[in-house]
Amino acid sequence: MVINMDKIIFHIDVNNAFLSWTAVEMLKNGANIDIRTIPAIIGGDESKRHGVVLAKSNVAKQFGIKTGEPIYFARKKCPQIQVFESNHKMYRGYSNKLYELFKEYTDKIERFSIDECFLDMTEFIGNNINKENILNIAKEISTRIKTELKFTVNIGIANNKLLAKMASDFEKPDKIHTLWKEEISTKMWPLKVDELLMVGRKSIPKLEKIGIKTIGDLANYDKNVIYKLFGKFGKLIWEYANGIDDSPVNYLKEKPKGIGNSITLPNDLNNREQIDKILLELTEQVTYRLRKEKMLASVVNVHIKDRNFRVFSHQRKMDIPTASTKIIYEEVKKLMNEMYRNSIYVRLLGVRVDNLVEEENMQLSLFVNANNKKQEKIDSVLDKIKDKYGYGSVKRATEINKK
Repeated sequence: MVINMDKIIFHIDVNNAFLSWTAVEMLKNGANIDIRTIPAIIGGDESKRHGVVLAKSNVAKQFGIKTGEPIYFARKKCPQIQVFESNHKMYRGYSNKLYELFKEYTDKIERFSIDECFLDMTEFIGNNINKENILNIAKEISTRIKTELKFTVNIGIANNKLLAKMASDFEKPDKIHTLWKEEISTKMWPLKVDELLMVGRKSIPKLEKIGIKTIGDLANYDKNVIYKLFGKFGKLIWEYANGIDDSPVNYLKEKPKGIGNSITLPNDLNNREQIDKILLELTEQVTYRLRKEKMLASVVNVHIKDRNFRVFSHQRKMDIPTASTKIIYEEVKKLMNEMYRNSIYVRLLGVRVDNLVEEENMQLSLFVNANNKKQEKIDSVLDKIKDKYGYGSVKRATEINKK
């Protein structure tokens, strides 16, 4: 089904972040056990009476251990619990790695906390696109996080930040959920009202007193009564219950140092023609974003991962910085020629450009020939069509002929 929408927002939340990141670091350093599979918690100094549980494994959760409770109580519930110290410097490192991965898809990223982000994917995905394709992009991000960073996330997909956040809090861990506007009544309204974002403990008794127990009860209640009872806060929670949220993804605008995109293939490929078509699509996405940033690239990098998880990567520096899809794709094919062997079954493909310079700082007229100018015009026309009708609205002939 093709959909039209103003925004496509992902909310991505790391599952058991502190414990997961500690587990990944320990395994990297030679640990012989994954603490995510045993009764384990991350906590403060246990010798101090105020040491509390900061994160817990799913096994620890089965013993009734709760985040925020004193470690003393956690040991009462599970005497064999293993306690590991927190390391916020290391957590920031993993958070930054996650952020860098997100930047391969969009520059509009809001860090909601150290372990969760909102991503405005509207420009990357386009306004006219199949819901299945949106899910496939989310699956690709989820898979890359698992394979490259070694931990899992929940992804919520919706038309605004509120609904994306609500969706990511559905069943955990390692899940992808949608909450489109037409799904609100079936997926969100049956939930208890205290599960609605911003509804706190103090509000519950007042809401229950007038018969509101679910989010749907609040959404369908007379809004004027809610406004009168809670004031401005009442307006907020009534709108939230109805899925209304116009807040933007608040991102820090900065010029990227590099732009890339990669894809984990649904099936391992060793057909060069098919591989080249996928490389063209990746190049198209990368150069489109490059032109949107009004930047030019002078280094092209291609990397592949085979079915045995071996990684191959080659890069080339171009004489003249460019944002031309055709020119960069020619370099991509040359790099692929250097790496590709018929015996290789490709699992992952990636294209990246680096050494970026701002377009306005280059005196292009000094070295750009007529053919390059022609390619610039073609790219410009295609970009305008994509901007108006959505990224997927126009394809190059080689892409149209893909299976």
